[in-house]
Amino acid sequence: MSVIVLTGLQWGDEGKGKLVDLLCEFATVSVRFQGGNNAGHTVVLGDEKVILNLLPSGSLRKNVRCILAQGMVIDPSVLLAEMKRVEAGIGPFSPDRLAIARRAHVILPLHKQADALSESAKDGSSVFIGTTLRGIGPAYQDKAGRRGIRMVDLVGSPEDLRSRLDVMHRYWAPQFEKHGQALPDPSEAFELCRTWGDALAPYIADTSLVLHSEIERGSHVMLEGAQGTMLDIDHGTYPFVTSSNSCTLGAPAGAGLAPSRISGVLGVTKAYCTRVGEGPFPSEDTGEMGERMRRAGHEFGSTTGRPRRCGWLDIAALRYAVRLNGVSYIAITKLDVLTGIPEIKVCTGYALDGETVPEIPLDRIADATPVYESVPGWEEDITGIRDLHELPVPARRYIDKIEGWLGVPACLVSVGPERNETIFVKNPFRD
Repeated sequence: MSVIVLTGLQWGDEGKGKLVDLLCEFATVSVRFQGGNNAGHTVVLGDEKVILNLLPSGSLRKNVRCILAQGMVIDPSVLLAEMKRVEAGIGPFSPDRLAIARRAHVILPLHKQADALSESAKDGSSVFIGTTLRGIGPAYQDKAGRRGIRMVDLVGSPEDLRSRLDVMHRYWAPQFEKHGQALPDPSEAFELCRTWGDALAPYIADTSLVLHSEIERGSHVMLEGAQGTMLDIDHGTYPFVTSSNSCTLGAPAGAGLAPSRISGVLGVTKAYCTRVGEGPFPSEDTGEMGERMRRAGHEFGSTTGRPRRCGWLDIAALRYAVRLNGVSYIAITKLDVLTGIPEIKVCTGYALDGETVPEIPLDRIADATPVYESVPGWEEDITGIRDLHELPVPARRYIDKIEGWLGVPACLVSVGPERNETIFVKNPFRD
């Protein structure tokens, strides 16, 4: 039995979807432990690009049991459409192959409207984050406010559901009125919830118990987070963060699993760095090289299509993320994107108060200046390489430098978007 948490070490979009899909060849359970459909995990299968917003990335393998855990917020309309798309390719889901947490919270149309109101507010009542307007933040807000609707409510007492919806609508009414917006009709929300409940009832379960039972049977489990460490609500670049604990620290609570059950943590980083939306990004390159990385890496949001901000690898941020997550191994993705860049810059620390600090100073980023080192690049096409030692010498040395800076070995190196375009150094489920 192995329970591996796969977590992003940057601002999300590190290529976690491909790696979960790849490693689920060796796992039997794939769990998504937080977030909602603002995150899109992309998996390339031959000529087809599959984008998963809610289902775990292991759902593209027929022999893998998929769990949407209680740390998530779920838009049932998005989930049902996504299930239909995946079923068209691999066959129908069954309750034995898909379980949805009873305690996961539900995103309603109201939440998406509230999200848009917050992002467009001109009265200074909210910070513009640049969200995907999927209702994620307001749904988590209702969860914390103890007025949320959970998956179990969709299949429970109709009277209780009406009561909970009334409480939620009474809370949001003044804010909608302040912005001159009509509040959605609670009775329409009730009918929608009951329709969702009818469709999803077979899959709604105590997923904490399901997961515990799988582990007791000796199953290999992959716990998958959305976004990345630097977007964590507690540990990221606040307030420009997501609404949940997107790092490994959120995995036990989000999945309903004792921390002692976790066998190891696989941290994922691109060979460079990207960020979507507003907020600090000290190693961003707004010039020619940043644009070159965006084009070569197809750096556009899989959910929104928005262009990602691109820049150089931030080792100081990665040191912080490696320490915080207790990373056992790292996976380096998109190494191929750097091919053809003659000199690769790397942020190795920050100048602050007359000294160089080794970790990103999250609460004083505005006062700090990135300190860069440069390493030689390479010209050779590396997408066909499957052995680390066959990489061009500068590419191999770049990986060696990253391992040395972070003090953590690399177990996987991705040299292209497809499953087989990956170099296995170690298999976390086998080695």
